[in-house]
Amino acid sequence: MPIRKKTNKNPPVLSHEFVIQNHADIVSCVAMVFLLGLMFEVTSKFAVLFITVQYNVTISTNEETAVNHFHHGIKDLATIFFYMLVAIIMHAIIQEYVLDKINRKKHFSKTKHSKFNESGQLSAFYLFSFGWGTSILLSENFLSNPVTLWEGYPHTLMPFQMKFYYICQLGYWLHALPELYFQKTKKEDIPRQLVYIFLYLVHIAGAYILNLNRLCLVLLVLHYFVELLFHVSRLVYFSNEQRQMGFTIWAVLFVLGRLLTLSLSVLTVGFGLATAENQGFDLAAGNFNVLFVRITVLAAICLTQAFMMWKFINFQLRRWREHAQAQALKKKQAPSKSKSKKDKGEANGVNGVNSHGADSPRARKEKLS
Repeated sequence: MPIRKKTNKNPPVLSHEFVIQNHADIVSCVAMVFLLGLMFEVTSKFAVLFITVQYNVTISTNEETAVNHFHHGIKDLATIFFYMLVAIIMHAIIQEYVLDKINRKKHFSKTKHSKFNESGQLSAFYLFSFGWGTSILLSENFLSNPVTLWEGYPHTLMPFQMKFYYICQLGYWLHALPELYFQKTKKEDIPRQLVYIFLYLVHIAGAYILNLNRLCLVLLVLHYFVELLFHVSRLVYFSNEQRQMGFTIWAVLFVLGRLLTLSLSVLTVGFGLATAENQGFDLAAGNFNVLFVRITVLAAICLTQAFMMWKFINFQLRRWREHAQAQALKKKQAPSKSKSKKDKGEANGVNGVNSHGADSPRARKEKLS
């Protein structure tokens, strides 16, 4: 995406250029409408659906304490829409106040410019999501006791942090769709971005609806850590092309991440849920523990991991091919340079013979002496 230059000419109102230049302000006004709706009794009930997390269930652990949990429902679509607006606003803030300033200093080419913006935005999101997801895993003890990933399924009730995490994840990946228009994404880059946006939405929404939220949270944290390393390495590479160690570490962790993802998925869905006591399909109770659903979930995960490995292998092969071509070009240039030096020396020798030959006065003088 090229850096937007400020000009004195204002585009026509509601034109494409006007919407692209002012989309953050427009979205901020829409979000402000929902926030102002909380101030009035008539509209507060409607505005609450968009801003606060819905489907609260209070569980009393004893006579004095009560714990709030949440389950999912159709009203979550309104909340996801609001936080999609928040994600668009945050995207514009990071772009304007961080990435555009760096781009003006570095003077990147058009190709590097778009990749730098993409890695900058995703690095911020992956870092935030990885840190938040890790804190939820530690607070809920999912890492110390992996049996909880399938024990007690269906996991229809979630703590507030986990449900809000899923709302924000879905809102972020939905916001990536209008950003393709707002950021003037190149036509050749749109199919690639649509593929990974679609994969994120399908997997996160599928796990959220099927009550596989615990397994999905672990896999997301693992995946986000690997992707964070890749995009940080790419940002470092753009600042100094000699620094490529991060890509090597990422390549190793990428393969390990795929293996861990498959292992946890097979362990949880293939063995844990298959041997769980609560078997059967009950839509009202949120129980989807039947053979068809388990096979579909495992097939989706395995196909996605295979697709990612295929893309990874092609990426590595292309890098090695380019590196081999660069090395071959250097080897060809080295002999040509040595030949040119040798030819230069011979030419100097010939010139010496011509200048100090037998017919020259200097040569006759040397013979007499």
